Amino acid sequence: MTNPFPRQSSATPPGPAEEGEGSAVAEKEKLALEPPQLYQVVMLNDDFTPMEFVVLVLQEHFRHDIETATQIMLKIHHEGRGVCGVYTKDVAATKVELVLAAARQAGHPLQCILETA
Repeated sequence: MTNPFPRQSSATPPGPAEEGEGSAVAEKEKLALEPPQLYQVVMLNDDFTPMEFVVLVLQEHFRHDIETATQIMLKIHHEGRGVCGVYTKDVAATKVELVLAAARQAGHPLQCILETA
């Protein structure tokens, strides 16, 4: 019967030139990942939506406390617009849709838009 694992005839281990011959080592390239672009969710003032509803929406959909929500609502009221939050595009678009749906359901013409930050 023949031995399936024949002994090497050389007693010396393979040298550095023999180990890596014919093989290529690919160096990892560092990928320069840019942070995602951010978008502002902006509410616009109108003469019909109650201030209390705006504060409620800011608390429910943007997780602002009562003081911050009131300050943002007053900014919207006095300046015509106010930033509710800054998010990635998908999150911001979802927030806009949720606000518009809540306003429609409550019968208010509240407008909410998306802008690049």
